[in-house]
Amino acid sequence: MKHIFIIGLGLIGGSFALDIKRHNPECVVYGIDKSESHLDKAKTLGIIDKKATYEDLSKADVVIVAIPVDATLEVLPKVLDLVSDETVVFDAGSTKEDICLKVKNHPKRRNFLAAHPIAGTEFSGPEAAIHNLYNNKTNIICEVEETAFKLQEKALKLFSDLGMRIRYMNPKAHDKHIAYVSHLSHISSFMLGKTVIEKEKNERDIFDMAGSGFASTVRLAKSSPAMWTPIFKQNKSNVIETLDEYIENLKHFKKLMQEDDFESVFKEMETTNHIKDILNGIE
Repeated sequence: MKHIFIIGLGLIGGSFALDIKRHNPECVVYGIDKSESHLDKAKTLGIIDKKATYEDLSKADVVIVAIPVDATLEVLPKVLDLVSDETVVFDAGSTKEDICLKVKNHPKRRNFLAAHPIAGTEFSGPEAAIHNLYNNKTNIICEVEETAFKLQEKALKLFSDLGMRIRYMNPKAHDKHIAYVSHLSHISSFMLGKTVIEKEKNERDIFDMAGSGFASTVRLAKSSPAMWTPIFKQNKSNVIETLDEYIENLKHFKKLMQEDDFESVFKEMETTNHIKDILNGIE
């Protein structure tokens, strides 16, 4: 893999670039981004070796599409039009069904691997790129059977080098599950932040009184709306379903408190403590 192209030089694309360069020092990493300032910053930070355009994609060995999911719907077919038969193209989007459907009948569908690395931070832009973002993280791959086997191998080698675990899933199941474990948590964080900002008018009070619990819970509210709005749009039906269930749980908890049933409040929290066992790892 001598020529690696990254489309989108934010946290996700930039972090891929950093670790690919470390594991493959002989490769050349090219950057494509609609923001010239992002390209300049990525070049200055050593994230990419060279700036590029879509017309350069014919020489790519690997193309990583790391842009908002609405933009991916427009860019991905164009990328497949331009790459050679030996190029593997994968995305890193948080939705999969619409993206897979978009290229379902593309003549070079065999060149595309639908992926979703479960990794990230609340920060964005080239400055947010970090080493080892993907180490020990899960990478969900969808419709692997639609990708040419030798191109699967090329991508899987790259993922293995970066220390990623692989899990296979169909796009519909992916979007449903990710609505619960990722998309809902972002909405919860944004709305907690909104509630506090609206009710606590004194920003100094928020700063002085916010403990680590608030800071960790609201961390995701610092995420990019430009990235997350398209995700919510593409996964609208699943996200609404998760919100309905979440709101019902909030209403139930409120009702227990209104009825002074704090024994049940305790049991609700005690039962939910099992989440720590799940997050500690499943054998």
